[in-house]
Amino acid sequence: MSGSDQVSKFYAYVDSHQEDFVQRLVHAVGYRSISSDQTKEGRNQVIEMGHWLRDQLAQFVVKPEDAELVELVIPDKTDLNLPPLVLARIGEDLQKKTVLVYGHYDVQPVGGWEAANPDNPNAFKLGTTDKEKLIGRGATDDKGPIMGWLNVLEAHKSIADDLGKPLAEILPVNIRFLFEGMEESSSVGLEKWINEEVKKTDKGWFKRVDCVCITDVYWLTTHRPSLTYGLRGIAFFSIDIEGATTDLHSGSFGRMVHEPMTDLVKLFSVLVETNGVIFKEVEEMVPEPTPAERKEYEDLKYEVSDLLQDIGNPVELDGKGVDLIMGRMRYPSLSIHGIKGAFDTITAAIPHNISGRFSIRLVGEQTPQKVFDIVDKFLRKEFDNLKSKNKMSLALETSGMPWVGNKDHWNFQAAHAAIQAVHDVAPVYARDGGSIPIVLTLEQALGGKNVLLLSMGKSDDGAHSLHEKLDRDNYFKGTKVYGTYLYELAKQDAS
Repeated sequence: MSGSDQVSKFYAYVDSHQEDFVQRLVHAVGYRSISSDQTKEGRNQVIEMGHWLRDQLAQFVVKPEDAELVELVIPDKTDLNLPPLVLARIGEDLQKKTVLVYGHYDVQPVGGWEAANPDNPNAFKLGTTDKEKLIGRGATDDKGPIMGWLNVLEAHKSIADDLGKPLAEILPVNIRFLFEGMEESSSVGLEKWINEEVKKTDKGWFKRVDCVCITDVYWLTTHRPSLTYGLRGIAFFSIDIEGATTDLHSGSFGRMVHEPMTDLVKLFSVLVETNGVIFKEVEEMVPEPTPAERKEYEDLKYEVSDLLQDIGNPVELDGKGVDLIMGRMRYPSLSIHGIKGAFDTITAAIPHNISGRFSIRLVGEQTPQKVFDIVDKFLRKEFDNLKSKNKMSLALETSGMPWVGNKDHWNFQAAHAAIQAVHDVAPVYARDGGSIPIVLTLEQALGGKNVLLLSMGKSDDGAHSLHEKLDRDNYFKGTKVYGTYLYELAKQDAS
C-alpha cells in the first residue's frame, strides 16, 4: 500500500470513528486528576489516570516493557507519591526517524466551575451535547491532545491488522511517548529524571530520538492554525508580610498598628501600572523592536477582534492588534494572582500575616535569577519608603527560562505540511506568551534536538479557566494533523 493510500485510510478511519474518539475523551476527562490536590484521595485520582493511560498505550506496543510507568523521586519527604511518568515506545527501525511526543495528563483545579456552567456543572463529566464543543476540565489542556495520539495509534493499528502487519511496520516513523502527571504543579521530579535518563550509555528512553513534538499549546487565534516556536519564561513570586502575632479587630486596633494588607496593596501598586507597564528596571531589560521586527508581528495579522473573541468584554490595553500581540510575545508581563491570608467572607479583622502572589513572564535575556534580584532590590526600597514596622520578605517559588526554537528546521516543515494538508491553509508562526519549562529541558538534555509545539485547540479554548472546552472539529482534525505529521516527518531530509 502506498503512503498516500495509507493516509487516505487513516483519514477515513478518523471520520468513521468520531463518536468513539469522543467517548475516549469522556473517559479521560472523568479522572479528577488535579495534581495540586494534596489529599490522598486527590493524588490517587491522578495516579489512577496514569495507570489507565499506560494501559491504553499497552494495546499498541510489541513487548509489555515498551509501555511503562516510572515512579519519580520525591524531592521532599511527603506522604503523597508523585504521579508516575507514562512511557511508551513503538518502532525500532534504524531506517526511520524517531520522534518524542510529550504531553501531560494532570489538570488545574475547578473551584467555581458549577456556578459558571449551569448546563455542564460537573467539570469531570465531558459535556458532549453541544454540536460544536466538548466542555470539561482537561478537554484542551492536555487530555484532548493526548487522546488525539491514542486515536492516531488506534487508526493505524486497524490498518496494520487489515494488512496482516505489525503496527510499528506501517507507521512512517518510530515514536516515543512521554506523558507526565505533574505539569500543572511545576513538573516535580521530571527534570531530574530526564537528566539522569540521558546519561545512560544507550540514552535509555531517549535512544536515537531525532526531534520532539509537544502538544500542550493552542492556536494564536480562533480562525487559523499556528505553529509555536517561542515561549516566554516565568518567575513566580510571593511577598510575605508579617505584622502582629495574631489577627486583630479593626475597631479596637485600626489606626494603631501597621497593617500588612495596607503594605501589600502599596507594594502591588508600584510593581505594575494599569496599562500593563512594569516598573522601569524590568522594562528597560528589553529593547524596543526594530522596524523589521515590528513588521514580523504586523504580518501575523492579529486584530483586536481576535482578542475580544477570547476575552468577551472589551478590556483590551491597546487599539492596535500589532501592539497587543507584541505585548503577549516579545514583552514581559506582570500579573498579580492573589492574596493568601485574606478573608473570603466579610469580616472586621486585620490579618496579621499575608502573602501576595505574582508572576513575571520573561523574554530575551531575562533569567529568573536576574529578575528576582531586580525585583527584590526594588521592593525592599519601596518597603523602606513605607516606614512600616512590619517585616517583608520575597521568595521565588517556581521559574522557567524563555525559549526560542528553530522554525526553519525540518521538524517544523513537516508540521507545516501536515497542517496545510488537513486544514487547507498554511499555519502562522508565533511565539506564545505562556511558559512551558519542559521545552528547554528536553532541548538541552537531548543535545539541541529540535522541539516543536504543535497545537490542537483554539485560542478561545479557555485552558485553566472555568469554561474550558475543545471544539469537536479541532479534535478530529487535530488527530488527522498528528497522523499526517508523522508521514511528513518521514519525507524530510534530516541531513
